[in-house]
Amino acid sequence: MGGASLSILSPSKPIPDPDGEDLQNPSEALLQAGTKNPISSAKPPTNAILFTFILLTTSVAIAASMAFAFLFFSSSSSSQSPPPSIPSIPLHLATRPLTRLNKPVVILISSDGFRFGYQFKTPTPNIARLIANGTEAETGLIPVFPTLTFPNHYSIATGLYTPFHGIINNRFVDPASGEVFTMRSHEPKWWLGEPIWVTVANHGLRAATYFWPGSEVKKGNWSCPSNFCQNYNNSVPFEERVDTILQYFDLPISEIPVFMTLYFEDPDYQGHQVGPDDPAITEAVGRIDRMIGRLIQGLEKRGMFEDVTIMLLGDHGMVGTCDKKLIFLEDLAPWIKLPSDWVMTITPVLSIRPPSGVSPSHVVDKMNEGLSSGKVGNGKNLRVFLKEDLPERLHYKASNRIPPIIGLLEEGFKVEQTRSNEQECGGAHGYDNAFFSMRSIFIAHGPQFARGRKVPSFENVEIYNLVTSILKIKGAPTNGTASFPNSILLQS
Repeated sequence: MGGASLSILSPSKPIPDPDGEDLQNPSEALLQAGTKNPISSAKPPTNAILFTFILLTTSVAIAASMAFAFLFFSSSSSSQSPPPSIPSIPLHLATRPLTRLNKPVVILISSDGFRFGYQFKTPTPNIARLIANGTEAETGLIPVFPTLTFPNHYSIATGLYTPFHGIINNRFVDPASGEVFTMRSHEPKWWLGEPIWVTVANHGLRAATYFWPGSEVKKGNWSCPSNFCQNYNNSVPFEERVDTILQYFDLPISEIPVFMTLYFEDPDYQGHQVGPDDPAITEAVGRIDRMIGRLIQGLEKRGMFEDVTIMLLGDHGMVGTCDKKLIFLEDLAPWIKLPSDWVMTITPVLSIRPPSGVSPSHVVDKMNEGLSSGKVGNGKNLRVFLKEDLPERLHYKASNRIPPIIGLLEEGFKVEQTRSNEQECGGAHGYDNAFFSMRSIFIAHGPQFARGRKVPSFENVEIYNLVTSILKIKGAPTNGTASFPNSILLQS
């Protein structure tokens, strides 16, 4: 901006005339005025003319230089001063008042497998806008264990650790009935706790879900209404998902859902195929940013962007895996044989349910003996526990759905039952949530969040209480901290 001003105002450039023609250089104008003086038609001596010319030229040059210097330094000092920083609103100040909406509205967006740090892989101007004008978990959002899609999405929705909401894995067996839970199981018996859309409906308010694990399950006053609850279909274009959410804002103000979810499979899909460091991840992150931009622009067009609370997060991170990081259960045969029907899940969370009559403690002891022997490839990278002996921080024991034996892998390692000729390098998640690679993002923008604020990382079980606090409704009991919303939200 300073450079452009200088090029226009510099006396060495023609000065545009208001009528469109360029005025002459000031030195030339003065010279012409001296040589075309109408008062005297007599020709002055050559030396006098030359002296007069030099004197006038020097005077003009000095004046122009002084003017140029003044403009330059004043312009430079203006252009070189740092841009005004976005003020961080003190927590004692009130939330920003709503102008178009008559009540708070929250859009909860999940970008599956968006590992913390992905936002720096490529320019993400729309995500950056939310960060600059909102609140961000400075070193990412901490998932619950196991760091898998269904357990974490449902923890976000309920505020409960996995044993308490019942979705202990993406796939598991109920030990009492023998029935198998899969990601297509929508029977209420599997889904414990009270997800946020049910809480909203129980308060007589409207919620809308565009994909979220558990949202198709009918619970309480939530019936998954056809106009406001989409059955999962991964072939639906991301643009269509965003546009559907935007259409809700075209409803009469009193009919706009106060809570909405929006889900994208990327960049988890690419992460599994190629790991976290491939150009495909960069492309996927850019695509997510464009979808956020599409949402922002649509809300701005409706004059509602500043009224709406947007929470952008992920369910877990991603880490690279490769064949050299494999552990084969068949290699434990000298110590203990592990039939495949004992193994409930194999990687990255190894879970084993021995038949009745086989002591889980004995199995754990023999497995650890073999793994620590130095004779099992990569054995030191797998630790096996009775579930009651797992670290308390994992919160992964208080359910009979969890098998009695759990194996924890080091970052990037995988377990297989037997050797095969398949060669594989890709990405995985599900590991200990203490690994930084498992962290995702949390970015919130809206009337209740300070601009440009960074907060310490926190577990995703706190999200439920955040939403109920913003919506000013009473939530169900959770594993979250009751006071957490007070530490992150502006006071209303």
